[in-house]
Amino acid sequence: MDKDQARSRVIEDIATVGELTRMVSQRYDGMFADFYAVLLEALETSPDMESAALAAMDISDAAVETVRGNFSGQPRFACAKGCSPCCHLFVAVPPGVAEAIATYVERHFTAEARDEVVVRLEAKVAVEASAADPMAARSPCALLDAEGACSIYPVRPLSCRSFTSTSLPRCNQVVFGDVRDGSGVEQNPARYRLYELATRAIEETARRRGLLSQQRGLSSALLAQLRG
Repeated sequence: MDKDQARSRVIEDIATVGELTRMVSQRYDGMFADFYAVLLEALETSPDMESAALAAMDISDAAVETVRGNFSGQPRFACAKGCSPCCHLFVAVPPGVAEAIATYVERHFTAEARDEVVVRLEAKVAVEASAADPMAARSPCALLDAEGACSIYPVRPLSCRSFTSTSLPRCNQVVFGDVRDGSGVEQNPARYRLYELATRAIEETARRRGLLSQQRGLSSALLAQLRG
């Protein structure tokens, strides 16, 4: 093989890989667009927004686990049961999520445990209401149990599902410390994107039904549901 032949072969190989890379990149972005379209179609058949929220949780969970099982280079999360810095942040939920959580509480909690949740929710709402910026308020989620674990884990909000971390010290620094560089906790891009799209699909489903579609603070929305 002479110089010109070698040059041509190298150029051809690189150009081929480049084209394949562009195709994969386009298909990767298309995967998210397809997810949103299919999810939106599925939610249209839900009888109410609570059912739509539960369906969105189930389908997006399946999508996230499939990505994690089929894409290389997935990070090892530091998240574990009882690890709860992120559970001190303000959480907003789209339509149907508070209803799903309220139903779970009514079905799985004793009357005494339910009343205790209501008291904690009232305290949480008061903290958020008194804060100049509720997003900056730091107080434990009313749904944490005595061990610091999520007591409604199967129906936890989509934003809670999306939040992950590879470093507990970093979580503590961002949530409880004084981080001034504008950075936060690095998220898994695909996971975060899928749950964000699921949230948008719920909002769009509500909008198409002529219902209020904007997100509400979890604590106030859930408190209203439990009070009836």
